[in-house]
Amino acid sequence: MIPIRDAIRSKNFPIINSLLIGLNAIAFLWQLSQAPNLEEIFFLFGIVPVRYSDPSLSAQFTAFQQLLPFLTSMFLHGGFLHILGNMWFLYIFGDNIEDRLGHLRYLFFYLLTGIAAGLIHLLTNWNSRIPTIGASGAISGVMGAYLLLYPRARILTLIPIFLFLQFVELPAFIFLGYWFLIQLVSAGLTPSNVGGIAFWAHIGGFVAGFIFVKIFDVIPRAGIDGSLRRFTERHKTPRIHALSPQYLPDELDTYGVITLTPKEAKYGTRKLVSIPQGLRRRTLIVTVPPGIDNGTRLRLKGLGQRDNAGNRGDLFLEVQVLDQGLRLL
Repeated sequence: MIPIRDAIRSKNFPIINSLLIGLNAIAFLWQLSQAPNLEEIFFLFGIVPVRYSDPSLSAQFTAFQQLLPFLTSMFLHGGFLHILGNMWFLYIFGDNIEDRLGHLRYLFFYLLTGIAAGLIHLLTNWNSRIPTIGASGAISGVMGAYLLLYPRARILTLIPIFLFLQFVELPAFIFLGYWFLIQLVSAGLTPSNVGGIAFWAHIGGFVAGFIFVKIFDVIPRAGIDGSLRRFTERHKTPRIHALSPQYLPDELDTYGVITLTPKEAKYGTRKLVSIPQGLRRRTLIVTVPPGIDNGTRLRLKGLGQRDNAGNRGDLFLEVQVLDQGLRLL
């Protein structure tokens, strides 16, 4: 299952989440430039459990060199698909956790869950000689926090069914619960000391994120964090509107709501609207004309319900213009 987007709009631009994605991308480009020495880099900056379990080997490293991989391993990846998958999951789920915790607390939360994931991997693969790299442990922590804070948030998910691809909206507790179950089963079936996916790091990070997010949520925010949030507050409605249209009995027409800022209503805008059609969702572009008033209905012909005779009604979108003083969700 591949998440496409979630339905929760963050109130502030996720500067830390974007910075983390950028740093991972820069580190990956650096890796590509170090191709001849890549194996050495992975052994030096990745987590290699035998470096800690073998006294004769650990004696060759300083305390700093032994601690450093728990941080640096979070920014190294084994290939393009590895970093692409990790960064996509971070992009989908990280912004809402940053929005909830604040920018600085989210940064410390992310790093701490990544370190916890590395420690769990170390303890469950004590004698392994295989270096472990990747941001998935920290990102698993973000996903654990998301499950705790937003269990019923809707996740638009791409599911391959045989030769077909289906878009389905799933509650977060189903999507993330299924993901966590797969990690548990895979960890139990995968022998230690073999390469591949570090499932125990995923599990450790997920559980750590589930626990740490409540701790960080009660820690007072620093003054600099409040200043940053004033600059990062969003002033636009979401680009994508996920609708759950309503309808009256014996009517084919359906009704939904689209929200705009006063600026968008004045100058016009274009929005992506996601409409359920059975288990799938159809996404289309809606052009909102300039000068539109609050309460105006936009008619989308032929996008309502269909009866047994093949007749289809229309979809009416009511425009709601937000007050200037409201914060956007």
